[in-house]
This record gives sequence, C-alpha cells and structure tokens, in this order.
Amino acid sequence: MARRTQGTSAGLDRERIAAAAVALVDRDGLERFGVRRLAQELGVDPMSIYHHIKGKAALLDAISEAVLAEVAAPTGEDTSPGWEGVARRTAHGYRDMAYRHPRVFPLLVTRAQTSPVAVAALEELVAAMRAAGLPGQVAADAPMVLFSFLNGHLAARTGGGPDGPAAVPAFDADAYPAMTAIGPLMADFGSVAEFDRMLDTVLAGIRDQAGRTA
Repeated sequence: MARRTQGTSAGLDRERIAAAAVALVDRDGLERFGVRRLAQELGVDPMSIYHHIKGKAALLDAISEAVLAEVAAPTGEDTSPGWEGVARRTAHGYRDMAYRHPRVFPLLVTRAQTSPVAVAALEELVAAMRAAGLPGQVAADAPMVLFSFLNGHLAARTGGGPDGPAAVPAFDADAYPAMTAIGPLMADFGSVAEFDRMLDTVLAGIRDQAGRTA
C-alpha cells in the first residue's frame, strides 16, 4: 500500500487507528507490534498516527480501551437484576472478549485500566452493590477481587493464543496421588462450566463477606 505523506490525515481518527492496532496484535502478537508496522498497515507515515495518539504507551492504552468497549456493548447475556447479575454479565463479557483477543489480553493484565470505559464498568458494579446495601468496604474490595480472579483465570486459559488453552497434564499417580484423584474433575479446563463454577465461588465469597460485615 502506498504510504501517504506526513500530515496527510488519510481519514484517520483515534477509533480507526485503535481498531487497526487491535487487528494487528490479534494477528501477529504484542511482541511484533510497533508504530511503524501499524503505519504500514494503514498506509500512512508514522507521524500521522502520532498526530492522533501521542506515543506508543498511549497507543497501547487505546488498544485496551477498544477491546474493553466490547465488554460494555450489549451481548444478550443474563439480564438478572442486582449486583450479582451485573457481576455475571461483566465477567462473561470480559471472558468472551479475552477469547476473541487472546494476544491483546495481556495488556489488560499488565497495564492499569483507567479509561472511561473501564471506570464505567466499575461504576455500574459498585453502584449496584451500594444499592443492594453492601457495606462500603466490601463494595470497595469486590471489584478488585473479581478482576483479580478474571485476569488470573483468563490469562491461564488464553495463554495458548488463538489455539486455546493447553489441556491439564496427566499426573504421576505415585508422586501426586491427590492430584491424580481429582484429575477427572479438571477435564473441562477452559470451559464455560468451569468458569461459572469458579465465578460462583468468587461471588459467594463477596456475598459472605457482606453478610459478616453488615
């Protein structure tokens, strides 16, 4: 693609640049991502990108914001009322996004997410918790607990990239009898059923903490 000269807008805006950057990372991974490669994809001079997004760090933030916006979009998931309904919808939307963008997902784990779309999701959850009467400290801790689980769980499940998670290995029965015994219960590694079981555990813990500190 012919490259446009510096300063030529080429119809660029922040949204178009971010979408192209997400697609590039989805295809080639973060290790190969750079402003020059993105400029080549867009057919522009790198300085045209910097006119809209000031530097690589800001570009990585724009990539994160673009995929987080997918979580905020309606998905047809469970519309149960209350804070648990909000938490489940958010968690499943976040999981779906992580599986769509496994090569982008490490950005969400390793970089602070303070964009308006990220804070709006936290606002919705905390507001629902406060409306339900959860104590302030529980409402303050719960989003961190929830996203610590989500980030750790999904980093492990999407670490295989587009090929999906690796299977749980077989254990040496003599050396690890306890792990061998529960091995069949881990056969659904990476499944929605496994995710829901673990999410239930996290939400039950938040619910229990709210009851004990009310």
